[in-house]
Order: sequence, then C-alpha cells, then structure tokens
Amino acid sequence: MSEGAVERVAVIGAGSWGTALAMQLARNGHDVRLWDHDGDRALRMQSERQNRRYLPDQRFADTLTVTPDLVGALDGVALVVTAVPSQTVRIVVAMVGAHMHAGQVICGASKGIEVDTLLTMDEVMREVLPSDVRPNLCALGGPSFAKEVAIGLPTCVVVAGESETACHLVGDAFHGGFFRVYHTDDVVGVEVGAALKNVLAIACGVSDGAGLGTNARAALITRGLAEMTRLAVARGAQPLTMMGLAGLGDLVLTCTGDLSRNRRVGLGLGQGKTLPAILAELGQVAEGVITARSAWHLAQKTGVDVPIMEQVYRMLYEDRPVFEALRDLSGRPRIAER
Repeated sequence: MSEGAVERVAVIGAGSWGTALAMQLARNGHDVRLWDHDGDRALRMQSERQNRRYLPDQRFADTLTVTPDLVGALDGVALVVTAVPSQTVRIVVAMVGAHMHAGQVICGASKGIEVDTLLTMDEVMREVLPSDVRPNLCALGGPSFAKEVAIGLPTCVVVAGESETACHLVGDAFHGGFFRVYHTDDVVGVEVGAALKNVLAIACGVSDGAGLGTNARAALITRGLAEMTRLAVARGAQPLTMMGLAGLGDLVLTCTGDLSRNRRVGLGLGQGKTLPAILAELGQVAEGVITARSAWHLAQKTGVDVPIMEQVYRMLYEDRPVFEALRDLSGRPRIAER
C-alpha cells in the first residue's frame, strides 16, 4: 500500500473506536468498509452517514460504507482492522480469518487480556487466524481517544508487528493529516501496555473521585508505570517500549483525560457509586473492568508485584471499600524505588 494510493480496507467493529479508525482511513482516501454485526444499526449508520450513538455529528466521508455483510466487507481488501471488545476478539477474528488469505494484513486495535486464557489480543488472534495470515498480524496502540481521532485532532500511535512490511503497510494506511504513526517490533510491550493502562486509569479515577489531589494522581501514574513495566518485561517486552506511546503515552492520556471511560469508572467508585450503576450510566464497554481481573491473575501467575492493580481488582470484584484499598496501598512497607 503506497502512501496516497486508494486501497480497500475493512474495519471490523463499529463502536466508537472502530468508527473513528474507519473515519481516519477514509479521510486518507481509502475505500473503507465498516462492519457492524447489528444489521439495523449498520443500515441506520449508512443512511445517516454518522455513528449517532457513539460519535454524533461526525460525518462520514463518501468513501466509507457501513455494512452488516462480513463476507462482502472482506472481499478484495488489502488490510483488515479489528476493533471489537476484547472478550469477543476470539469469536469475531475466527469468523474474519475464515475469509482471509496469505498476503492480506490484519491489524488488531482491541485492548485487553482474555480472562480465561490470560492471553493478549495478539496471542488470541494468532490462535484463531489461518497460519498463512499470522505473519502479517500487527497491533495498534498509543494515546488515542476515539472522539479526537474522529474529529481529526493531532494523534500519535504505534503499530507493532513481526513483519516490517506489514507494519509499514498499516502505518501508510493510517498516516495522514494530523494522525502520525510510528512502528516497532515489540508486540508484547504494545499489547501489555494497551491493556494495563485501563486498569490504572480506574485507580486514578478512584483517587480523583475521592478528592485525594494531584500529588496522589501523579504517584499512581508513576508507580503504575512501574507495575506495567514489570509485568510487560516478565512477558518478554522491551523495557523502553513502556516509556513510549503504548506505555507512558497511553497511560497518561487514560489516567487524566475526561474522555476516558475507565477513569470515569474510577471517579464513580471514588464518589461512592456502585459498579452496576456506573456501568449503566456509562453505556459503553470499559475494558479496564474486565482487564482488572485478568491482569491480577496474570500477575499472580508470573509472580510480579502489582499492588495498585491488586487493589483495583479487590475494589471491583471483592467490594473492598475505597479508603481501605487506599490505606493498604499507603501502608505498605517502605522500599527502594524500582
């Protein structure tokens, strides 16, 4: 895919993130098919030329088509981008892979860790994709709120993959306007960073919701980065990746930005709301809620110390009161910074 050439791309998943990515690709002149499993919703978006539910008033380019026909969406595409909730990746990508062949590139944009297997999204996709497609699998990460991407505000992301050719193809497809794309071969680092930052955003939201101040928020981000790095390195990541876009960049954005769904979950908990009430009010998936459980289990499995993520897990799944969790964090024995 050469820069500026019009190519056919399929984006699988028409939530806020998938829609925003499809809009960026369409702005770059590509023929984009955005797939939604809900036929009525797909037809409504196609007719209204916007995703009124998630990104209201953001008009689609003429080169973006919304369809409920998966086979038709995948027909003749050079690139497939998947952007579905993390716990549905296995099922959806298996369906997608059945219609893919060698030479096509697939880029996963979902962020999370599968609960039952503790696999990253890249690892899940490798299990279900045909063997001749796996070498061209990439992952997209970095600080990127869907709404700002849809509007066209400046954004930097990173594409990770084993194949440099595939990474460049994905990068060229997305790179344009104020949307800048970097690349790396550290798939594990990008995947783990993308998943864990959502859990830490809940922690920062709890702190802000409880009125604990900006000192506490800065401490949670900094020590949270240390936890992310320990767990990522234990899984084989390069430490420096965690100082880049998919690590520190995405962590700062998600922990401080008002558009962060995971931070909003934490804000609600810090203000004394129940999790069911928060999620009902949110009306969208907050990946950190599910990832908190898988991250805690993964840390136990690998023997990595993650005290902040542990407390997030206990607040969400064991109903630990907020101030008990904060007290336990602050009361830990003093140690050297590492």
